[in-house]
Amino acid sequence: MLREDIRNVAIIAHVDHGKTTLVDAMLWQSGLFRENQAVRERVMDNLDLEREKGITIMAKNTSINFGQVKINIVDTPGHADFGGEVERTLTMVEGALLLVDASEGPLPQTRFVLGKALEKRLPIIVVINKIDRPDRRPREVLDDIYSLLIDLGADDSQLEFPVYYSNAKIGAAWGSLAEALEPSVEERPSLLPLFEAIVADIPAPQGDPQAPAQFLATNLEWSDYLGRLCIGPLRRGTLKTGQEVTLLKVGQPPQKATLRAVFIYQGLNRVETPTVSAGDIVALAGLPEAFIGDTVADPLSPEPLPPVVVDEPTLTMEFSVNSSPLAGREGSILTSRQIRARLEKEALYNVSIRVSVDPSGSGDSFQVGARGELQLAVLVETMRREGFELTLGPPRIIVKEIDGQPHEPMELVVIDAPEEYVGVITEKLSARKGRILKLLTQGSGRARLEAEAPTRGLIGYRGQFMTDTRGAGLLNTLSMGYAPWRGEIKGRANGSLVSDRQGVAVTYALYHLQPRGCIFASPGDPVYPGLIVGENSRTEDIWVNPCKEKKLTNIRASGSDEALRLTPPRRLSLEEAIEYLREDEVLEVTPKSTRLRKKNLQR
Repeated sequence: MLREDIRNVAIIAHVDHGKTTLVDAMLWQSGLFRENQAVRERVMDNLDLEREKGITIMAKNTSINFGQVKINIVDTPGHADFGGEVERTLTMVEGALLLVDASEGPLPQTRFVLGKALEKRLPIIVVINKIDRPDRRPREVLDDIYSLLIDLGADDSQLEFPVYYSNAKIGAAWGSLAEALEPSVEERPSLLPLFEAIVADIPAPQGDPQAPAQFLATNLEWSDYLGRLCIGPLRRGTLKTGQEVTLLKVGQPPQKATLRAVFIYQGLNRVETPTVSAGDIVALAGLPEAFIGDTVADPLSPEPLPPVVVDEPTLTMEFSVNSSPLAGREGSILTSRQIRARLEKEALYNVSIRVSVDPSGSGDSFQVGARGELQLAVLVETMRREGFELTLGPPRIIVKEIDGQPHEPMELVVIDAPEEYVGVITEKLSARKGRILKLLTQGSGRARLEAEAPTRGLIGYRGQFMTDTRGAGLLNTLSMGYAPWRGEIKGRANGSLVSDRQGVAVTYALYHLQPRGCIFASPGDPVYPGLIVGENSRTEDIWVNPCKEKKLTNIRASGSDEALRLTPPRRLSLEEAIEYLREDEVLEVTPKSTRLRKKNLQR
């Protein structure tokens, strides 16, 4: 049985190709907001970190009404590190809008999400966005999309997808390229062609409302009044407030529960309703033991649905108690018990995170596995804003043994950079055991380069890449699975300037340390033995005194007492600091500071 009054669709794309901006325009044109209502841009990005970084981190649900049809929309993350969000999101929908930038074309995350959609046999509507860019190349981008689909093994039916062109910023979509390139001045910008395409080309959800209920939990949220909320698609049957249900967990006996409330989505809000029917995306309260991948079923016919399966983590990092001399001065959550509880909570809500106790047996440290450095950095940034103090070890890859041989995770690297930097890029990638797969010039002075490189070789490379290309290059990566070990890769070439005493950094000492390398500390910063105050210009570490003050005498000489001018210190972001770490170094993170230090504070 089909629910012709509902369409469930996900919007998928590479980061910064306009997904959230398009959702904004769809919400406005659906009549959700009043004409004079004050609504901030990127209304779906409601987390502080999402608005600061300009990326979507968590998948979110909304709905709009188009005529008699309710369209449930899921806005998904565009960065490869948050691929776990995309994988579980695609289990909720019957089709997807694939957004591709009219200039950049398909990028690594486009390949990832498109491959997942093809595996699930989801119909695709291609939307070539940012058609107003002066460097647009829509015909070439469409050819690239066809080539990508063929590479991913799409069959003839999957290659017959509709194509639309859009300018999400002004809320306009066109069904033909000619109209998009020369839009009519008289016509008001409209997404009507896109709404009509969703209703016509995305299949209606199936589900018999008279059959025993089946619901799959694909997301979790929290309500201060109702506790845990489970969000997901209702595959069949009906659910209502007060109904008794059975919770089915993999490898555990069935558990009985009673639904305290049932919600549907209307616009940006969850609205309580007495009954929901098969085909809709709903939220359920009253299931405190439910987790992502669990099934809620009828007690008389408890049949489980296939659980959510996501790709395994490729990186791991050690989280431990802050053990520096400055511990406890800036944060309020310090103990290993609190850190463990927070990490275990994160693992429940984030299916691509893995948490385990460090095998050393100390009990104060935990191994956290994730898809990439950005995902780990977002977790750490969230924890520090909650008041945690942590010590982080350097990121390490997860090595697997296949047929008796060590295998390491590999990544596809896609680089867009000015042609004059191709030489230095290939040189640095080769030193990191990368292999060039493809090199294309676009005729505009820029080159597109694709390479295969080990994940461990790319740790710390992004900062080097931005330096090599003078900030003019774009670098994107995508996990490609495992391949045989590629041999030793040299780490960071430069050593560190390490403080040899406790105190406060002073201008006089830092001024005389500047010739030795790049300084990280500012005058007035607290220091302690083992704290890294700068990067040495040579390969070895040097223990220095950043607290040394000028000796005062009664003798004055011309020029000797002029004001000392310091070069502004290099301030590493959290992501840069994680990439910077050597094997014998750790990162101290507090709500107010990040400090690099040696793992062993003594010489």
